[in-house]
Amino acid sequence: MKIATAAYPLDVLTSWAQYEDKIASWVGNAADKGADLLVFPEYGAMELATLDGMEIAGDLEKSLFSVSDRIADADVLHQRLAAEHGVHIVAASAPAATKTRPVNRARLIAPGGQIGIQDKQIMTRFEREVWDIIGGGPLRIFDTEIGRIGILICYDSEFPLLGRALSSCDVIAVPSVTEALAGYWRVRTGSMARALENQCVTAMSSCVGEADWSDALGTCIGAGGIFGPMDTGFPPDGVLAVGKICAPGWTYAEVDLETIANVRTDGVVLNRAHWDEQRGRDVTPDPIPLR
Repeated sequence: MKIATAAYPLDVLTSWAQYEDKIASWVGNAADKGADLLVFPEYGAMELATLDGMEIAGDLEKSLFSVSDRIADADVLHQRLAAEHGVHIVAASAPAATKTRPVNRARLIAPGGQIGIQDKQIMTRFEREVWDIIGGGPLRIFDTEIGRIGILICYDSEFPLLGRALSSCDVIAVPSVTEALAGYWRVRTGSMARALENQCVTAMSSCVGEADWSDALGTCIGAGGIFGPMDTGFPPDGVLAVGKICAPGWTYAEVDLETIANVRTDGVVLNRAHWDEQRGRDVTPDPIPLR
């Protein structure tokens, strides 16, 4: 299959029709290039808050619920486009209201109209200390016509046990938004590590550009990237494709599920199969003085 990961700029929207046209153009462009799986970024849906005016969009609390209220309509749009083009879409994540506090939720939308939801597990300091967004439902594995797909939203990609829970996936999507190069490289490094240890492919997307109307987003720095294990059938650096920093557009790579299966059974190393050998290793509880 062919994967497309977005470097996606956020816009100030003046109408719902403008948003429909934007998403339709992005999906259409990727589909025209032969993409089967499209990955939009974390909090890419926050631009929907601008439809309620800049005062709402610039208010951290009000913007959460402004966007949450529009996600059902956004899903209908993505369902239509997924069916029209025969593609699977990881829609840009968005705050989703719950009985307590909002969660950060991505949705995987299949051509047949099915929707799988994946909530972010571990909140960054800003999300938990300032924005008061909470961790959501459990990690899920989606069995699709193009393979098993999982989603680790941004910071989640930096935790190996979350990645390990998705070790049966062929592809792990990593929607992200970061405001500094250091953040981009943390998520990229996490994505590459998850591809290494699970011997799978990870597909990282990013928001890019200025969104100074939102204290939650500000300046977004990132790029699309698609990574695999540094092993048989993959590039020696594990980079299948990577976009230019802060250059809007899609980054593409072809992924062969047989190559993933082969490296898991007959790679130079077998990280995924040997994972459990870490368990039970004795560690001396106290430092041994050598000075």
